[in-house]
Amino acid sequence: MSARPLLIGAVAIVAFAVGAILARGWQGRLPEAPERATEIAPPRPLPPVSLVDPDGQPLDATFFAHGWTIVFFGFTRCPDVCPTTLATLARTRAVLADLPATQQPRVLLVSVDPEHDRGPLLADYVRHFDPAFLAATGEPPAVATFAAGFGVPYAKVASGADAYTVDHGAGIFFVAPDGIAAYSGPPHDPTVLARDYRLLLARHGTKR
Repeated sequence: MSARPLLIGAVAIVAFAVGAILARGWQGRLPEAPERATEIAPPRPLPPVSLVDPDGQPLDATFFAHGWTIVFFGFTRCPDVCPTTLATLARTRAVLADLPATQQPRVLLVSVDPEHDRGPLLADYVRHFDPAFLAATGEPPAVATFAAGFGVPYAKVASGADAYTVDHGAGIFFVAPDGIAAYSGPPHDPTVLARDYRLLLARHGTKR
């Protein structure tokens, strides 16, 4: 089970990071709160972004400036948490299909196994769940910097003489054009995620 050994610790770490952000930036409770997600107000600035997409093209901060993105950290050989979460996010997008195209969220998987997850392998993996899903990874230091900015822990763990898996956090992030707007921890429910997204969208607006 790749993500479970760190799941409790991951949630605790992210909760601590979010709590610190809220303590610095919260400016009074809004009249309605997300059902499950923890809103970050004002949105937390993105960490340095120096990733690449499956075609080898740079993916930087300008990608996030042009609409809402749901970000999840995982890897293609994850046996349980990643496929379950991506399937849930595909159902979430289906629930949100009534929104105008400019308001529908993109879903981005950031691979924390950059040594293995490259090119067509990464693209084919995410598109198995939804043809519109996107993916990115990068050099190990760039991935580590990006994940740390979200408060997401991960670690390579040997699973045999020449094999390994990657333990990682299982939360997802709602990223607005102006920064990280909310975090939602597992377990994930597509209808709840969709309701929280609609609320966040109404609160923050959208731009492309």
